[in-house]
Amino acid sequence: MIEYPSIESLIGQTPLVRLQRLNPNPSNTILLKLEGQNPAGSVKDRPALNMIVQAELRGDIKPGDSLIEATSGNTGIALAMAAAIKGYKMHLIMPDNMSQERKSAMSAYGAVLHLVSKEEGMERARDLAQEMQEQGKGIVLNQFANPDNPSAHYVSTGPEIWQQTQGTVTHFISSMGTTGTIMGVSHYLKEQNSDIQIVGLQPQDGASIPGIRRWPKEYLPSIFEETRVDRIMDVSQDVAETTMRRLAREEGIFCGVSSGGSVGTALALSEELNNAVIVAIICDRGDRYLSTGLFDH
Repeated sequence: MIEYPSIESLIGQTPLVRLQRLNPNPSNTILLKLEGQNPAGSVKDRPALNMIVQAELRGDIKPGDSLIEATSGNTGIALAMAAAIKGYKMHLIMPDNMSQERKSAMSAYGAVLHLVSKEEGMERARDLAQEMQEQGKGIVLNQFANPDNPSAHYVSTGPEIWQQTQGTVTHFISSMGTTGTIMGVSHYLKEQNSDIQIVGLQPQDGASIPGIRRWPKEYLPSIFEETRVDRIMDVSQDVAETTMRRLAREEGIFCGVSSGGSVGTALALSEELNNAVIVAIICDRGDRYLSTGLFDH
C-alpha cells in the first residue's frame, strides 16, 4: 500500500540557497534558509506544530480544546494551520496594524481573531491571552516561555543548516522576536562547533519591523538565554525594507521585512569578514506584505 504524506510532513527540510549578486565580498559565502517554503509560509510552522504535538503527548490538551496565543502574525498563521490539522479551536490575539494578508490567512484556517490597538501592541496582546485563559476560554501555548518553541529548531532547523553546509557554517544570523529560532539553532550549532558565531537582530530605536522586537525587560521572552548569542546588532527600518526590495528585484527572493533585516546585516558582516560561510534565516514570504505598499518604492 502506498504511504502518501500528510501536510504536516512537509514542514521543515527547507532549501538553503546562495546569494548571487548582493554579496560585497566574494571570499565569503552568504546562504539563505528559505523558511517561506513551509506549508503555512514561515519559520513559525516548526514551533507551532511542535508546541501542539508536545502538549498532546504530555496530556495537556486534546483535540477539540480551545487554544489561545498572542502573535504579531507568522506564529498565528502557523498555529491556525496546525490547529486545523490537529482538530483544535484557535483564538489569536494580535495588534490591529498587522497586514491584512496575515489576518485573512489566519481566518482562512478557521482561527478566531481578537485585535488590540497598535499602541497597546504585543504587550497587551500577551496580557489579554493570559486573561482569556484565566476566564476559562482556552489554553495559552505561550511561545514566549514554551521550551517546545526553541526545541523545534534544535531538532530540525539547526541540524538542517549543519548538514546543508556540510559543517562549514561560520556565522548564523536571525532576527529576534520570541527568540525561539535563534535559541534552538544556537544550541545545536554550538554543540557541533563552539566557534560558530551567533548573531541576533533587534530593531533600531524607532523602527517598526514586523516579527522582531526590542522587548521591555519585563516582557523579555523567558526562553531567551543571553549566553547563546555572541553578538546583538540593531537593524534600521531603511536597511530592512531596502534590502527586502533588493532581494526581490536583484536575487528573485521574495521575502518579508525582518528577512530583509537579516540579509542586510549579513551584507554588513560580509564587509568585515573573509572566507566566512554566513547563514541567514529568511523568515517568510513577501506576499503577506503586498497590501502594505512596501514593494511599491
